[in-house]
Amino acid sequence: MTKYRLISISIIILGVSLGLVMNNTGGDGDAAQSAASKTGGISTTYSVSVVTASKQSVANEFTLTGTIAANNDVTIISETQGRVVKVLAQVGEFKQAGSVLVEVDAELKEANYKTATMTYEKAKKDLERFESLFKENSISESQIEQARWSFQNAEAQYIIAKRQLKDTKITTPISGIITARYVDIGSMVMGAPQSTVIANVVDISKLKVKINVAEKDVFKMKVGDNVKVTTDIYPDAVFNGKIATISSKGDEAHTYPVEVRIENSTKFPLKAGMFGRAQFTLKSGTDHIIVPREAVIGSLKDAKVYVVKNGTANLRSIKTGREIGTNVEIVSGVNEGESVIVNGQNNLKDNAAVIVRNK
Repeated sequence: MTKYRLISISIIILGVSLGLVMNNTGGDGDAAQSAASKTGGISTTYSVSVVTASKQSVANEFTLTGTIAANNDVTIISETQGRVVKVLAQVGEFKQAGSVLVEVDAELKEANYKTATMTYEKAKKDLERFESLFKENSISESQIEQARWSFQNAEAQYIIAKRQLKDTKITTPISGIITARYVDIGSMVMGAPQSTVIANVVDISKLKVKINVAEKDVFKMKVGDNVKVTTDIYPDAVFNGKIATISSKGDEAHTYPVEVRIENSTKFPLKAGMFGRAQFTLKSGTDHIIVPREAVIGSLKDAKVYVVKNGTANLRSIKTGREIGTNVEIVSGVNEGESVIVNGQNNLKDNAAVIVRNK
């Protein structure tokens, strides 16, 4: 019994000793964790790059295709009747304004002009003589009135005959190139009301690009705005032009005719009827804040940016506008002059401490 009692006492003492040892060990672990908690809470500061939000005038660039037309395009018609006796114009030939293109038989009209001239000269001299006699009270008032009427009638006939003779030489009213000639020697031509078409002359020293512009863009344009024009035939040549006219009336497609004037080039000569691409640069009526696209977190539909204030990065929700190259337009959410993070924001959280570095 004494032996078993000693063994039991020994087991009890061993159990108490082990309990004390484990209790002391557990206390030391808690103390270590508490110390680690106090010393291991590292305060992290992130290094970032920023840009200053500033308002800019946004330029909206777009290109439209139109047709290049001559500065002046004239269809020449006959104002007299007769047979063509001389042709002085060939297709592709340049003619100065006033140059004769076609001559019509003028024999009868020339004779009529001579008769009208003689009648006019006689009536003029008779009137001068009758005016002198009337001042001397040598003729009656009715006689002087008859002389005046005869002179006016003769003058009118003279003007008509002179014009009819002049019309036998059909001229071009503008300087330009003959693009078509519709009569030859021996052709019969007619005057009004069924005038014969003689030729077509175009002036391409200057050109105009005719374009239809959508209503959302046409109101941003004004006469005199600069436009760059390019063509497929000369892909590397740029023709500088200006908006010459903007129509006040749109078509059924709600587009408005706009004409852009350009100078023709001797190095890169253009022809009427070619296609031309006009590049417009329109400025927005309102200035908006512009920042690099890389500053925006997420999609543009749910866009956010980090704004630095007093060493802290604040996450902001923003409303974006258009993408302009590598930049994006901010409509609201950021004020002018604020610092927007453009680099180093990937690991940030709202209200994180940051240090701004040079980009």
